[in-house]
Amino acid sequence: MQNDSDRFFVLTGGPGSGKTTLIEALRAEGCATAPEAGRGIIRDQVAIGGAALPWQDRALFAELMLSWELRSWHAARAEPPGPIFFDRGAPDTIGYLRLCGLLVPDHVTSAARKFRYARRVFVAPPWPEIFTQDEERKQTLDEVERTFRSVTGVYAELDYELVPLPLASVEERVRFVIDQAGLRRT
Repeated sequence: MQNDSDRFFVLTGGPGSGKTTLIEALRAEGCATAPEAGRGIIRDQVAIGGAALPWQDRALFAELMLSWELRSWHAARAEPPGPIFFDRGAPDTIGYLRLCGLLVPDHVTSAARKFRYARRVFVAPPWPEIFTQDEERKQTLDEVERTFRSVTGVYAELDYELVPLPLASVEERVRFVIDQAGLRRT
């Protein structure tokens, strides 16, 4: 691989489509991973009584998501050579802001253009059969579909190749991602 971004693989899509489960399965296979910003931020903000929550201050939540994604990107550069799978990436912040009808600040667009990932981005389509709501995931299925369209639109605009994940078992998704990323299983 020529540079760091070539080994940084993003998994994106709407909430509740199996991204995090797939990331955890890839980690269990020995792959390096970077966790999703949203759930971590929500947990921390709830714990400290913070306002950066999607149901309280969406713009502040987006800023923290961007900060998290950039920190994850930089941390990944320090990892030993090899692929790293990200549960979302910096462009997801633009998708979130657009979904919410909020202005996308220039620095957010600049970050998404500067901090690149591998060209192939894995996209988890909405999957109503596995979707559930919980304390952190409060979106409806309609919001899931709109989120999917918003984030995939941003990645397409940024010239990433979108690779839809199959609606299949976790094991089949792991094999698919490993194959599509051009990696050999260990």
